[in-house]
Amino acid sequence: METKMYLNLAVKELDKAIKFFNELGFPTNPKFTNEKGACIIIGENIYLMLLVEEFYQTFTDKQICNSHTTSEALISISLGSRKEVDEMIEKAVKAGGTDYRKAQDYGWMYQRTFLDLDGHHWEVFYMDESQIPDHM
Repeated sequence: METKMYLNLAVKELDKAIKFFNELGFPTNPKFTNEKGACIIIGENIYLMLLVEEFYQTFTDKQICNSHTTSEALISISLGSRKEVDEMIEKAVKAGGTDYRKAQDYGWMYQRTFLDLDGHHWEVFYMDESQIPDHM
């Protein structure tokens, strides 16, 4: 069996969160989507589960953080080029997200950051592994 990754995030408004990620180019898997949550396909074996807060809470005894003010995780996605990184940020902002930090250009890696509608922190980057310095 192949290993798959499912990232679960609490969201306040499911329909708006689905629309946001669809506008970034990530489709919804209707097989795992209902009024409590949605499965967004990020990659071949990578899935984002958007769960309404009440449903999310059934999986944990911990308090759900306010991701607008508290950092819960840094979620990173690699893309195929610097242009794709810039395009993803443009799509995120157009869909209602926030261009969160100034672009970071390390020569071998280019990185930008957006916050989604619920304040989750997404790092989008392009990395040319052939250019990584030996001293890393």
